Amino acid sequence: MASVLSICRTPRIFIVASTTLLSTRYQSRAFTMSTKTNITLYTAATPNGIKVPILLAELGLEYKLHHMKLRENEQKEPWYLDNINPNGRIPAITDTFDGKQIRVFESGAVMEYLVDRYDQDHKVSYPRNSPEYWETLSWLMWQVGGLGPMQGQLEHFRRYAAEKIEYPINRYDNETRRLYRTMDTHLAKSAHGFLVGDRLTIADIACWGWVSSHNSDGVSLDEFPHLERWLFKLLKRPGFEKGRHIPQHHAAFD
Repeated sequence: MASVLSICRTPRIFIVASTTLLSTRYQSRAFTMSTKTNITLYTAATPNGIKVPILLAELGLEYKLHHMKLRENEQKEPWYLDNINPNGRIPAITDTFDGKQIRVFESGAVMEYLVDRYDQDHKVSYPRNSPEYWETLSWLMWQVGGLGPMQGQLEHFRRYAAEKIEYPINRYDNETRRLYRTMDTHLAKSAHGFLVGDRLTIADIACWGWVSSHNSDGVSLDEFPHLERWLFKLLKRPGFEKGRHIPQHHAAFD
């Protein structure tokens, strides 16, 4: 059980310490929405890190949050590597399954787990083995294997590398633009403005955090009008507005 340490002024948000896997020095916040779960989310404010909070908000699920301190390399500490994610990355979750605690790591796996288990009404998914299910999975894999890694490398070499080297910056800038163009071309044909069918899916959520970082990564959307329309269409959703600010303020549109 988690013990309540104190209550924040923010309504319906509590500071708790999870005693299941963590010592009391690691603090988590419990987010109350509508459906109770035993989920604890381990994440940080990155394009990958906001995917799961947005999905949890869209599904209306309660969960506890552990804000990972990436700059302090908390994700490399033994408690996290041994119990949560042996690869030392975020996001990851723990949950209770058949009375036992399980862990799910890698953002695509976490999102697929959440809709498979908690989206029985298919608010943001399609029935398994439907054509739309496989289309969603294809775009999800496209993001985790393409858009995220390529734009992530662009972000590193353009914003954080000590030495600004022209070749990798140009390479990853061109590849990010190519991937944006792929989305833009596809969205131009979408009757409903989503990547798959007539509803939001985890494919949209997975891509959104990266596209929302386009300005800070130096990529204009001027040549991608359908992608830009999609970006702001999703921004208007309450689940995105709530989830993107977890675990801290999302400044992409400031």
